[in-house]
Amino acid sequence: MATISSHVLDSVIGDHGKQIGIQCFHLVDEATRELVFDVIANDEGRIVEQVEAGEGGGKYELVFKTAVYFQNQPDLPEARQIMDEVVVRFTIPNPDERIHIPLVLSPHSYTIWWSA
Repeated sequence: MATISSHVLDSVIGDHGKQIGIQCFHLVDEATRELVFDVIANDEGRIVEQVEAGEGGGKYELVFKTAVYFQNQPDLPEARQIMDEVVVRFTIPNPDERIHIPLVLSPHSYTIWWSA
């Protein structure tokens, strides 16, 4: 099985992105996507999920629910936010792949990268 993991960091407060909603979808074709998992990051902003990728892996996307996360931060000043979600598309090249996608976010920007 493949492993998809992430670590969310909140650059506004300089801490983990605790309890942020994260969904993963398998992109079957141009018009079809299937939900693989729908989880909440732990208090360290982390998720680790096993995925049945199959031969040739396939295309996937992670959807980070950033608007809901920032709306639930009591100490942040009210800010205009236009990004409701951060969507990251990627491939799983083989069924045993380990994909780690860290995310650093604020209400107005984000940075992602990939590591094995």
